[in-house]
Amino acid sequence: MLNTLEPIVYQGQFGPFSIDDHDRREVLLYRSGLAIAAFAFGLGSILVLTQPLTPSILTVTTLCFWLMTAGLGLSLWTIHIYLVALHRTLQSFWAIGTLTAIILTITQSLTLVATVYNQPLTLFGIGFTFAALTGIFFKEAFCFNRLETKFLTPLVPFLLLGHLSGFLPATVEKFCLTLWAGLFFIFALRKVIQPIPPDIGDKSVFTYLKQQAQTHN
Repeated sequence: MLNTLEPIVYQGQFGPFSIDDHDRREVLLYRSGLAIAAFAFGLGSILVLTQPLTPSILTVTTLCFWLMTAGLGLSLWTIHIYLVALHRTLQSFWAIGTLTAIILTITQSLTLVATVYNQPLTLFGIGFTFAALTGIFFKEAFCFNRLETKFLTPLVPFLLLGHLSGFLPATVEKFCLTLWAGLFFIFALRKVIQPIPPDIGDKSVFTYLKQQAQTHN
């Protein structure tokens, strides 16, 4: 049975607010999704960088992508972001990327990872998944001043746009992928040990913004 804790009352910018078990569960789910995504991305990256790209390895890396996507979706469902429009935008990016990945999986004879690597233009669709991930990195860099996310925020689009345009040498792409996987793992690990309340944020701001939206409507 889940242990429950008494709500803790805090003084926010627009009044008092409390943190309850529902809030704590959302934070744990958010962090679990990040951990799943980081693990899957790291494993897939290791396989791509160290193993011959046989059909079986490419199949495993594709499964890693889907596991990463699932973890990212869980995090985007439970993340606390003050701006509703930004939250919905990141969720929409994830949905577009996921839908593109499903279509590519159905229509292409190659495994998904091989398709994206050999056909860089597919990043115009599936790249939305990584845009959503970059949005989380940006949010964490802005809210918590995390060093690793300050590197990840420009690194992800740099690598994807570099592969899309073809101007990055393979050695640079491999270095960027290694750095991405390592920093992502560090980020997810640090989230595990971070206190829960900061991830919930100032709930009085959520209440205020909701009231403002209702007033304007």
